[in-house]
Amino acid sequence: MSGNIVLGIDGGGTRTRASIVEGEKVLAFAENGSIKRLRVGIDAADSNLRAVLKDVFAQAGVKGVSAASVGVASSKMPGVAEWIGGVLDEFGAKKVEIVGDEVIALDDAFKGGPGILQIAGTGSNCIGRAPDGSRESAGGWSSRLGDEGSGYWIGLHAVRRALQSYDREEPTRVLEIVGHIWGTNTIDELVNVGDGTPGPDFAALAPAISKLAEEGDLVAAGVLAQAASDLVDSVLLVRAKLRRKHRLTEEVPVAWIGSVIGKARLVREPFLAGLRAAAPAMPIGETEVAGIEGAIWRAQRLAEMTGLNAILRFPKS
Repeated sequence: MSGNIVLGIDGGGTRTRASIVEGEKVLAFAENGSIKRLRVGIDAADSNLRAVLKDVFAQAGVKGVSAASVGVASSKMPGVAEWIGGVLDEFGAKKVEIVGDEVIALDDAFKGGPGILQIAGTGSNCIGRAPDGSRESAGGWSSRLGDEGSGYWIGLHAVRRALQSYDREEPTRVLEIVGHIWGTNTIDELVNVGDGTPGPDFAALAPAISKLAEEGDLVAAGVLAQAASDLVDSVLLVRAKLRRKHRLTEEVPVAWIGSVIGKARLVREPFLAGLRAAAPAMPIGETEVAGIEGAIWRAQRLAEMTGLNAILRFPKS
C-alpha cells in the first residue's frame, strides 16, 4: 500500500465518523453528529460535517488529502453529493467519491468481493454483491414505508403493540417507559407526541425496548423476535436473488452492521441462529463490520487511480 494520505467518512443516521490514514498508520479519528439531511436537517448536517472535518484535519496536522471516500445514508438524494463534494474541496481533498453507507460497509466486509450485508441500525437494508460486482437488495424503503427490523421499526412497533395490549388490558411496561422518555403523563399525551409532526425519534426507544425484553416484558420481547425474523428473511431473500439471477451454486458470506444486531442480544442471537438453520453452509460473520474501515479501503484505492477528475461526485460503486 502506498503512503498516500486519505480520508474515510462513515455518515450514518445517528453519528458521523471520520479517519485520516497514511499507509497503515491512523493519523486521526473524529466523531460528530449525523450528516443525513433527512434526519437532522440541511443546516445541522452541514454544521456536523464541517465540525468533524475540522476536528480530524486538526488532529492529523494536514491541510489536504490525496483522496476521500464518503459513505452516507441517502447519498443519491438530489444535492447531497454536490454538497459533500464541495465541502471536501474546501478542505483540500484532491479526489472524492460519495457512495451509500452500505457500500463502504460491504467493502470493509468483503474488500470488493461477493457477499451479503445486513444493515440494522436506525434504518435497515440488505445488500448482496455477486462475483461480477452487480448488486441485489431487499428493504431500505424508509422508516415510514419499510425498514423492518431497524431501531426505528422496533420503537414504533413496540408502541403500537403496547397500545393494543392496553386495549386488551394485558400487562406491559412499554407505555410506562416510553412515557417517561417522552415526558408524557397520560395515554392521550403519549399518543399526541407519537402522532405529532414532526414525529418523535422512535429509533431512540430501541435500547429501552431491548432492556424491557431482557426483563421479560412480552410485548417488547415479541417485537424483538419479529425484528430478528424480518432480518433473517431479508438476508435469505437477497441470497435467493443472487442464486437465481447470477446462477450461484456456492454460498457467499454474510456480514452485518448496526446497533440493533450489535447491541440487542435478543435480536442478534435469533438472527444468527435463523440464518444457520436456513443455510447451514453459509459463512456468517460473528462480529460487526466497520463502515469507516471500508471507506478508508476505498479511499486508498481511489488515491492510486490515475486519469481521474479532481472531484468524483458520481463514481460507480
